[in-house]
Amino acid sequence: MNVILALVVIFLAWSAFKLKKLTKSGAITAVFVGFSISYGLGINGLVVLGAFFISSSALSSIFKPKREGLIEEKGSQRDAYQVLANGGVAALISLLHAFNPSAIYQAAFIASLAAANSDTWASEIGKLNKSNPFHVLSFKRVQAGTSGAVSPLGTIAAFAGAAFIALSAMLFTWDSFTWQFPIICGIIVAGFVGNLADTIFGATIQVTYTCEVCGETTERLVHCEQETKHRSGLKWVTNDTVNALCTVMGAVTGAGFAYMIL
Repeated sequence: MNVILALVVIFLAWSAFKLKKLTKSGAITAVFVGFSISYGLGINGLVVLGAFFISSSALSSIFKPKREGLIEEKGSQRDAYQVLANGGVAALISLLHAFNPSAIYQAAFIASLAAANSDTWASEIGKLNKSNPFHVLSFKRVQAGTSGAVSPLGTIAAFAGAAFIALSAMLFTWDSFTWQFPIICGIIVAGFVGNLADTIFGATIQVTYTCEVCGETTERLVHCEQETKHRSGLKWVTNDTVNALCTVMGAVTGAGFAYMIL
């Protein structure tokens, strides 16, 4: 791994920690994720990772007031689990690429981050929708921030988030295949598929709890300063688990498109 790239990774993780975008555990984990991506894909991989992290962190900061409700388990400062949930698959793919270079791995890498970015943009921008979103299964109105909720604005943001990563890769990284229009479209679709999977998993298997004080449905173990009661979903399937599955689905779909096109 290039020493300069390693120092860049450390500096960026330290800066994100100082700016309160990452917790201490999140910053340490981000260094290992960055090292893996730098080792496997060099500066190209770090550029795509940076496009995801900078854009998603910026949105989390801009719309922070929208996050002050107590539905989500965590706030805008990413911890180790969140870093792994969003970047762990990309790091693994990078290491696989280091030992067996392939354009399919490159497509899977970009698509995994496109999925993560699609989900983040949908969550953050979707909260600006004027009316409450619909639950993806029941089609009933639910509170913004509820897992499994969809809205017109959030759906548009999901496509935009995936496209942002795909175009970042096209403009600044690999020119061997990313200039091919079908691949770009495939990665955008793969990113959206990952976001859609996140929504469905969030609506079905992600754990939710009920606050016995106010009756609110939440992802938190404590609400209104009282322990919450398990309501639905699998207790081990948290939002981080669902986010990881989102990137897996994005990577698999992106690899599939690349395999058919290249």
